[in-house]
Amino acid sequence: MPSRLFESYLDLKYLLNRGYRKSVALKFVANHYKLRKEERHLLARCVFSDKEIEAREKKRKPIDFVKGKILAIDGFNVLITLESVLEGRAILCEDGLVRDLKYQRGYKLSEKTEKMLCLLLEFLSKFNPKEIIFLYDKPVSRSGKIAKLTNEIMKKVGLSGTAKAVEAPDFELKKFEIVATSDLAVVDKIKYVVDIPQEFAKSRGIKIKEFKELLKVGRESY
Repeated sequence: MPSRLFESYLDLKYLLNRGYRKSVALKFVANHYKLRKEERHLLARCVFSDKEIEAREKKRKPIDFVKGKILAIDGFNVLITLESVLEGRAILCEDGLVRDLKYQRGYKLSEKTEKMLCLLLEFLSKFNPKEIIFLYDKPVSRSGKIAKLTNEIMKKVGLSGTAKAVEAPDFELKKFEIVATSDLAVVDKIKYVVDIPQEFAKSRGIKIKEFKELLKVGRESY
């Protein structure tokens, strides 16, 4: 017998394919099935119309696509998702992009930050991008310090580029052709997207749960 979450997914998917706005469709379905907060969050992060999935599949490029090219990076988005991958708290969504399942607002500088940046930048250095532009959200606490740390590590690993904190990173990221992010506000406005956390996971043999796997399991799995 199909689970309540699976039935919710089917109804939401139907409404999205019929052109309903996601916020409206999700609220209707979630209330109808009396979904918990975690279940609503999962559907919000992972379910899309077939049209959206097809469009994003055409934009996704493998990591070696960045060789000799300029790559813009949505700093906090990629850092949070990479941390989630290593913590087993990431999910491969319907549109083929990996997202975190945390309820994290913003980003806090911690002892993990330098480690994450080292892993990330050492990984990127293997693919010889022409230049890397890290953009961090300036209103986030200590974003300037994180940008400075990013610049220091970039120099150590021999990458060209810069990291800076800006008022509206989403707006700035849309100016680039290739962007590393899973933020839909950016993904749907750019030409190419690179999913660094997913590519990193593949390189390390890390298995990321797929959304449809979670439709068949209990709450303890997400």
